[in-house]
Parts: sequence; structure tokens; C-alpha cells
Amino acid sequence: EVKGMADRIISMREKLYNALTHDLKTPGEWGHIKSQIGMFSFTGLTPEHTKVLAERAHVYMTSNGRISMAGLNDSNIEYFAESVDAAVKGKL
Repeated sequence: EVKGMADRIISMREKLYNALTHDLKTPGEWGHIKSQIGMFSFTGLTPEHTKVLAERAHVYMTSNGRISMAGLNDSNIEYFAESVDAAVKGKL
């Protein structure tokens, strides 16, 4: 059961990294998404990014950009990645 959860989080990290770097070409360095371990990840987003994500996309995280990887799944990963991309590009 724990192994299944760990594998799912690793899979979400891969999907998020691929969406940001390959699909959306989001500016910035995103390698840390894959290199970090555990249920949480620091995204590198600024407090300004996190504020606009909460206000305009209803994506919530701590102001220092920490997210719960366990909260991402196949149903919301694309929306999350697109929202982060829009915030970083100033289009949100």
C-alpha cells in the first residue's frame, strides 16, 4: 500500500515535470520537481505566483510555493501544470 502511494507520487512528479518542460515550455528550471522526494515539493514559485494562483485559478499552496504532491492526480495534474505555466508567464 505504501509502495503504491510512493510510486503514484513519483509518477505525478514525472508528469508535472514533463508538462512544464516539454508540453508547456514553462520558463525556469524544473528539475527539482523530479529530484525531490516525499509527499511535498517546493515548486520555486514566488509569493506573487502563489497569490495569483489562489485568487484566479483556485490553486492553493503555501506562499513559499510548497505543494502536496499527494494532492495531484491524473484528473488535476494538467490543470495544475497549465495554471502554474500561466502564472509564471504572467497570463493568469
